[in-house]
Amino acid sequence: MTDNIYFWLGFGAFVLFMLALDLGVFHRKSHTVSFREALTWTCVWVTLACCFGTWIWQTEGPKPGLEFFTGYLIELSLSADNVFVFALIFSYFAVPKEYQHKVLFWGVLSALVLRLVMIFAGVALINNFAWIIYVFGAFLVFTGIKMLVSKDAEMHPESNPVVKWFTRLVPVSKQWNGDKFTVRIEGRLMATPLMVVLVCVEISDVIFAVDSIPAIFAITRDPFIVFTSNVFAIMGLRSLYFVLAGAIEKFHLLKAGLGVVLTFVGVKMLLAHSGVYKMPTGIALGTVFGVITLSIVASLIWPKQHAPAPKEGDGSLENHA
Repeated sequence: MTDNIYFWLGFGAFVLFMLALDLGVFHRKSHTVSFREALTWTCVWVTLACCFGTWIWQTEGPKPGLEFFTGYLIELSLSADNVFVFALIFSYFAVPKEYQHKVLFWGVLSALVLRLVMIFAGVALINNFAWIIYVFGAFLVFTGIKMLVSKDAEMHPESNPVVKWFTRLVPVSKQWNGDKFTVRIEGRLMATPLMVVLVCVEISDVIFAVDSIPAIFAITRDPFIVFTSNVFAIMGLRSLYFVLAGAIEKFHLLKAGLGVVLTFVGVKMLLAHSGVYKMPTGIALGTVFGVITLSIVASLIWPKQHAPAPKEGDGSLENHA
């Protein structure tokens, strides 16, 4: 499908239309996104992705259709981890709820361009250096195992090297300017804290793209399918954030499920390239769906146990202050 320029032009026009509709009509003014609005948009994007996948299935055949649906499910699953990170970033910087959608909008817009570049770079590497598949596969297995065994670390966005570099290079004001990313103080143009938040969101997307792009290469190497499945997952990520942000902690086993998915995809990539076993795409789709579903259900059945609040006389630091 990559060789058909009309596919790219048509999909590009569709994405631009939806972005213009989003920012120019539905979110022209900053406002707090309600759960109902977010759920509606999430359903819209899932429906559009299913319609697009069905179109690929009917026009190109079952194999590309299955590849799209599997890639979309993997990208959508991995984006759930983005939701948790976004929630931490917004909480850390105390970003007003009515400004959060705008940050995610511009974050998504730049993410689309970044992922397109990364996808074609990945395809070029695979086509010219076939052994790079082993690197991608090993990296996915390593990342998956790391997600399974590592504990959640406290986030300090201001300590990120890119954020430090940005704040040294660009003057940042301490005051907000509504939903604007810049403010002029005494004739001097400065970035607002909202711009720093946007930089943090961009950094998190780059980090997640490093995992998700190689993961979908285990399913297909068609840049068009890789990119479109990424786009549908990313475009729906904003509304998904507002749906899950308040309840993401309830799905405490989802991270372990994502670790299993990444490990499984990495192993699949290594086995297929070495010629040991090429797993059918339908089995891969069912496995990914099953693992994510089980991790969500298990999280609800066995909720996370929080440490009890310290009581008087228990020797805590607060009692000795």
